[in-house]
Amino acid sequence: MAPLRDVRVNGHAVAYSHDTTSLHQRFSDIPHAIDIPVQGLDAGEAVEVSLDDLLDDPTELCTLLENEGAARTYWMVIALAYAKQRKIDHAIEMLNKGLNAVSKGGPKEKLSMLSCLCWLYLWKSREAPRMAPEGVPMSEAKTKDFYLQASTATLNDASRINPSFPPLFLARGVLYLLRASLFPPSSQSAAGGQEHSERVETLKQSIKCFEDALRVSGGKNMMAILGKSRALFSLGKYAAALDGYQQVISKMPGLIDPDPRIGAGCCFWQLGFKEDAKTAWERALEINPESKVANILLGLYYLNSSANLATNDPNFVSLYKRAMTQYTQKAFKLDKNLPLTCATFGGYFLSRKAMPTVESLAWKAIEHTDVNAIASDGWYLLARKEHFTHELARATEFYRKADDARGGAERGYLPAKFGSAQLQVLAQDYDGAKFRLDKIVQASKNVEAMMLLGALYAEDVFTGQISTFKEDKSNEMKKAIALLETVRLTWKDPKKKMTPDASVLLNLARLYERDHPDRSLQCLRQVEAMELAEIPDDERPDVGDGDEATVTAQLRATLPPSLLNNIGCFLHQTDKYDAAREMFQTALSACVKLREKDESVDTDALVTTISYNLARTYEAAGLLDEAKKVYEGLLDRHDDYTDASTRLAYIALRQSPTDEGPRTVSRLMQKESTNLEVRALYGWYLSKSKKRTANIAEDPEQRHYKHTLQHHDKHDRYSLTGMGNLYLVNAREMRRDTEAEKEKRRKMFEKAVEFFDKALLLDPKNAYAAQGIGIALAEDKKEHGAALQIFTKVRDTIRDASVVINLGHANAELKQYSRAIENYEAALAKDRGHDPQMLACLGRVWLLKGKQEKSLPAMKQSLAYAQQALAVAKDQVHFQFNVAFVQIQVAQLLYTLAEPQRTLEEVQAAAEGLDEAIEAFDQIAESKNPPYPRNDLKLRADMGRNTMRRQLERAVQSQREYEEKNAAKLQHARELREVEMKRREEEKLRAEEEARAHKLHVLEERNKMRERDREWAAKREEEERIRDAAEYTTDPDTGGRKKRTKARGGGKRKPRAEELSGSEAEATATQRKKSRRKSAASRGGTTDEDSAAPKKRRRLERKSGGRAENKYKSSEIVIESDSDEVGEAQAASAASDDEPAPDTMQVDRDDADEHEDEDEDEDEDEDAVQQRSTRTKISRAIGSDSDDEDEEDE
Repeated sequence: MAPLRDVRVNGHAVAYSHDTTSLHQRFSDIPHAIDIPVQGLDAGEAVEVSLDDLLDDPTELCTLLENEGAARTYWMVIALAYAKQRKIDHAIEMLNKGLNAVSKGGPKEKLSMLSCLCWLYLWKSREAPRMAPEGVPMSEAKTKDFYLQASTATLNDASRINPSFPPLFLARGVLYLLRASLFPPSSQSAAGGQEHSERVETLKQSIKCFEDALRVSGGKNMMAILGKSRALFSLGKYAAALDGYQQVISKMPGLIDPDPRIGAGCCFWQLGFKEDAKTAWERALEINPESKVANILLGLYYLNSSANLATNDPNFVSLYKRAMTQYTQKAFKLDKNLPLTCATFGGYFLSRKAMPTVESLAWKAIEHTDVNAIASDGWYLLARKEHFTHELARATEFYRKADDARGGAERGYLPAKFGSAQLQVLAQDYDGAKFRLDKIVQASKNVEAMMLLGALYAEDVFTGQISTFKEDKSNEMKKAIALLETVRLTWKDPKKKMTPDASVLLNLARLYERDHPDRSLQCLRQVEAMELAEIPDDERPDVGDGDEATVTAQLRATLPPSLLNNIGCFLHQTDKYDAAREMFQTALSACVKLREKDESVDTDALVTTISYNLARTYEAAGLLDEAKKVYEGLLDRHDDYTDASTRLAYIALRQSPTDEGPRTVSRLMQKESTNLEVRALYGWYLSKSKKRTANIAEDPEQRHYKHTLQHHDKHDRYSLTGMGNLYLVNAREMRRDTEAEKEKRRKMFEKAVEFFDKALLLDPKNAYAAQGIGIALAEDKKEHGAALQIFTKVRDTIRDASVVINLGHANAELKQYSRAIENYEAALAKDRGHDPQMLACLGRVWLLKGKQEKSLPAMKQSLAYAQQALAVAKDQVHFQFNVAFVQIQVAQLLYTLAEPQRTLEEVQAAAEGLDEAIEAFDQIAESKNPPYPRNDLKLRADMGRNTMRRQLERAVQSQREYEEKNAAKLQHARELREVEMKRREEEKLRAEEEARAHKLHVLEERNKMRERDREWAAKREEEERIRDAAEYTTDPDTGGRKKRTKARGGGKRKPRAEELSGSEAEATATQRKKSRRKSAASRGGTTDEDSAAPKKRRRLERKSGGRAENKYKSSEIVIESDSDEVGEAQAASAASDDEPAPDTMQVDRDDADEHEDEDEDEDEDEDAVQQRSTRTKISRAIGSDSDDEDEEDE
């Protein structure tokens, strides 16, 4: 057989080349040409076939090889040459024909060819599509499964010839590995997270085959190790897979196809060591710059890095550009069909809205990959494309396939699940979307899922608020707030790097609007801050040196007007009228700027609403003229704006309640008689201007509300509440002398409660209706406790004096007089300072408090309020009666008090008040409409005149006698009291003066201590500087600082022992022994005899023989030979074989003692330093097993 030309088997022909990339490349052993021997000619004749330029049709080559009866080697070399040129089909055809040609040579001739054919089928499987192309039947389509079946059949044929043929183990392992890639991950996991599925079992079979290949090769088959690592990686055992890849790198560093560094980087990535993964991939790219896989993986690394940054971050653009242009684009140029590159570029073109390109790249990623995750990415790209084009059915299908490719159900692909939920929202399947999103949130706490789920629950709440059928949406509100607040908290976590979303804050603001307006305002303020921060620098106004408030005010004018309007509304609700007015004015300026920026925007509705709110703010702040101007301006622009007309009519009623106001309201009522707001204003006007009538059917207010309910809206809440109030007032004024009158009054209260109940049914938060029910409970049922609870809840909603008045009434009935007084005084402070009814209520409760506690000051306070009420309304007879009645009560109380509890002046004043009360009762009895029967008033006057006057006269006489008799005692007691009070005041002043002096003394002492501390600190710094200068010097070589070396023996080094002659060495040793004895005697006071007695020393030697050897030998001593006294140390070590060496504690103590004797002579210092150095070196111990082994080896 003719030799092959230019053969390089595994690179051995270039064994001495420094180019490691040429080693271990695929098909590196295929020659450039081959000589095929020809039969029938001379022995040296052959046909040369160029393997670099093969024919497109291998038929001629096959005919040549068959005619010449070529050996299998020629068939395989030519087939592999076709494979090298990626003409896999021609290579397969060559091998199939070669198998037929060599079939006569026996089965063993076919074994290697079958093995090679199997590998080609496996290669073809990796490039084949996963599914049949559109329009091609499954029976004719050559998919991945088709080639895997062909590979299986070929492998089985080879196994029948020789099942223990080594290449077959590796081929079967790869076959199992590729077959496992066609199975999606199982959607269910067993306990402990272990997956049990057909895919897992196939991967385990693959690992077994690779282990068999390793066993046959004696552990030298690197491809088997790579295959096993790949299978372990697919099983999620990343640490074990990493060990395999690192083993291949260490044993075969020149391998680049396949490159184990790629796999090692993937393992690092899955284990969380992303920087190590980047290093591995960069090394792979350094060795092989044309590695398409390394390029795309590095691109994904930088894409992931950019994903952790905000889009406005300066590093985002550079990282994203580097990922796409430097790495991903290069990988795409190297191989346009690489699935991972196609999937990555598909995401880029999806952001650019290039949908045709997205579709083609996605299908490439799906068809050519053998990795389920990449197939999932392809399906997801198709789903996003169909989602964007509103093809919801196809998008739903593709989202499902993307999810199933990663396991589906509880595992699956989170973005695909989220996309399916979005499609359900578009299809208005809100319940299904919430169910799917709830599962996502429970499994992963995904922020986007929580945002969408919270928004869905919030929409349920908002829809319920405007619906005519009121449903309880409290659970939905709680869920929405909890989800959105959780999202809000994630923004504060710096690790998550989440960007705040204004939609979350706006939804929270709407949810908090009714129950927590302060939180709603806080959310809107945060949105305002976000909008201000996003204003570009070129759009920011140039304000020069203006203050921060001015700058912020001008920047607000560039914000959305609706946001500013909402903030102003909440400020108005909190009675911050000045701030609300500024916000509304800024919102109007923002409308003007918005119109200037984009003329197509219709800002008329915004301007109208904001102007109306501004007028309401003027009105609430008492600026009625300013409010009228704004309302009139609105009517000039929109003459049919009824709300503005209604507010103008109300202002007219306030400014002219008897002239212009009624005429304005009447004209408005005639013009807008069907408007419920206008009818409500007219009903309020009737309630203030009508004359009281005992017959409720003749009441004009009642007829007005009845007409509204019958002919306009039977569910008008204002009319229902007004009707309830009418019946309530009428019931309170009804007589209740007989049982019939009481029954009629009770039914009137029930009628009022019916109206209030209906109003509450339509609006559960109608505080006025709830207050009416509380009044009915207190007046009719006498259930003051229940009424008090209702009034307490209503107080948080209605900012009106009527609520605190009702609270005061309920507290008074429950004999909680102090709380009643607090509520009445609060009502008096709310624009009711001259309300005689309010003053009368305070007088009444102070009277009840005084009678209960028998307190004269309380009675006097009651009389003062009654007199104030009479001063405000002098013509009101019942206020005159109140003053007279309190004066009678004061007289009765003073008469019952003992002499020590009253004074003569108080009794005389009560007597004068009694005379005024008697005269007032006589006048009230003669009045036209007395509050009580005339006879009762006259009887009370006669009782005061005949009985109480005499009692007070006797009280005056007895009080005068008591005070005259005890005047001296009282004067002495007063003097003693004054002296005692003066003494206490002096002691108090003296104590304050002493405390002040002590404080000054302590302050002076502290100042002295601070000054002394500063002096000491300066002194220590100076001492340290001097010591540092003495201890360190400047190194002339480096210019740095170095420690000064102490000169020994006047700067003259002592000769070593080996440098001295015999007599000189002996004399020197003797002198050193004497110096050491002298030093020891001076330290411990011992004599020569004491020092001559040797200490018991523990011998530090290896314990062997009868004892078991210890694992740790920290007590062994290592003698270093770099000391100046190496000869002496070795002699001392040899001399102390039977004596223990000093332990560490003893060495430290000797060091301390020697440090204290710095004033000894120079020789003793030198010996002490040398001895200390030797001991320190001796005390270093080694306890490592490896050192033990080294010593034993030596």
